[in-house]
Amino acid sequence: MSYDAIVLAGGAARRLGGADKPGLSVGGRALLDRVLDACADARTTVVVGGRRATARPVRWTREEPPGGGPVAALDAGLRPTTAELVLVLSADLPFLDAGTVRALLEAPGGHEGALLRDPDGRDQPLVAAYRAEPLRRELALLAAEHGSLTGLPLRTLTAELDLTRLAAGPLASFDCDTWDDLAAARARIREHGTVLDQWITAAKNELGIDVTVDTKMLLDLARDAAHGVARPAAPLTTFLVGYAAARAEAAGADPAQAVAEASRKAADLALRWAAEAQAADTTPASQENGSG
Repeated sequence: MSYDAIVLAGGAARRLGGADKPGLSVGGRALLDRVLDACADARTTVVVGGRRATARPVRWTREEPPGGGPVAALDAGLRPTTAELVLVLSADLPFLDAGTVRALLEAPGGHEGALLRDPDGRDQPLVAAYRAEPLRRELALLAAEHGSLTGLPLRTLTAELDLTRLAAGPLASFDCDTWDDLAAARARIREHGTVLDQWITAAKNELGIDVTVDTKMLLDLARDAAHGVARPAAPLTTFLVGYAAARAEAAGADPAQAVAEASRKAADLALRWAAEAQAADTTPASQENGSG
């Protein structure tokens, strides 16, 4: 589905004491970069706010005057876009994922847009997908009515649009408005049930790779290498598997299949190594020495 993305990253962050909110980190990555990861397949991504280093290329713009509020910022972000469908996001959503983005993009149907409704029943107009034509129309009407978009609340815009609502998962709409929110996000990302998935996603993004990771298979391989050879063999073996898979992919193999095949070979080797060690432990010394 073709769409453009607009990320609003220029708020004053008053409840954070004026901190650079998009640059604050959760799971070792800036909040803005985490949001950009969720919409990586956007045709064009426009970030409204001060320029900064980002994990992937984006277009930059600012509302005039800077600090003019979310409606003015949305108008500024919409101007460089050309897609019929635009995704609008705030820059402080640490747990937004591509699945939620896809659901929003598919939700409008015959409506003029779709926005997320959080678990408390509150609409989230900055986690939304809008059809560009009615969005431009209502922004122009608001500008004509009020003389300027500066300082207008988002509800003055969304109230004029025919929108459908999409129920959010428990974390999809979680945003970091306060230091307590940030601390909660940093704690959640380390929760036992999800920490490996969060870490793998962060590591893949940091390394610029996109490959399906069979976590169980690799952990089993690390276990076999550690138990069958020596504990330091676990990380070394998984590194070698990754290197072998990369070479196979360069030769035209499917990345996920290449990882699976390299893991299978390494696991088989570790099991053979362990079997030899076990056999040696159970062989009588006299047999080893050839005496009888």
